[in-house]
Amino acid sequence: MSRPVTAPLKANWSIVDGLPLFHRSGPVESGRPLVHVHGFGVSGSYLEPTAARLASRYPTYVPDLPGSGRSHRPARPLDIPGLARTVIAYLDAVGIKRASFVGNSLGCVVLVEVAAAWPDRVDRIVLVSPAGGVNNQPLPRALRQMVTDSVREPPSLWPVAAADYLRFGVTRSWRLFADMVAYPTLDRLELLNAPTLVIGGDRDPLVDFGRASVFSGLPHVDVVRVHGAHALNYSRPDVVSALIDAHLTGSSLAGPDVDVIDVPGR
Repeated sequence: MSRPVTAPLKANWSIVDGLPLFHRSGPVESGRPLVHVHGFGVSGSYLEPTAARLASRYPTYVPDLPGSGRSHRPARPLDIPGLARTVIAYLDAVGIKRASFVGNSLGCVVLVEVAAAWPDRVDRIVLVSPAGGVNNQPLPRALRQMVTDSVREPPSLWPVAAADYLRFGVTRSWRLFADMVAYPTLDRLELLNAPTLVIGGDRDPLVDFGRASVFSGLPHVDVVRVHGAHALNYSRPDVVSALIDAHLTGSSLAGPDVDVIDVPGR
């Protein structure tokens, strides 16, 4: 797998649904756009290590969803469908008709909703550490999984995530977390047509590779496992960016630190 060169991301603002939305973009202006969607309660900051490694090859966009990071907060908290509508409105605001997407955690949930409701806007999808569904239920189990994961992440991520969580707010966090846990992310992949790559970490308590059978009969879905926990876009940017690049170009997903999952029934 190739290793894309790191490129700087530029801070920008756009008006989306009448509110200022903060986002980062890469220096390349032509080619297939690549939009990165962050996880629960945080901003797009922790996605930058992976996004920057792809920004020299693809027009790259990393928004902060409404109420997250620097983006302004809507009057009412957005649920999963509401966040998906915001992603489409963001594409319209920055002039993107069709894009490939990379999501992490909650971002995967949002992108599955996007791809199901607006298939004509989606080229390819990469789901990194997809959250939601039976592995994260009931809600107390998901909370324990989040605590377990926090000590498995690089310590340098802690202050970044803590600042974002505090800004997002307790009430909004609780509602959105419950929505994320209840959403059947992997089960809904059968509703999608876009070629999809699922990347999970072997130390991620929120992802269960024992459920690989859910992909049986889905030729548009590939599954790989790499070493790491939940925030792989931050902790493993070299291998994740290389896998994304391989998926977008139709290249081999094989690599020294990559376990390609053999899905039963294929």
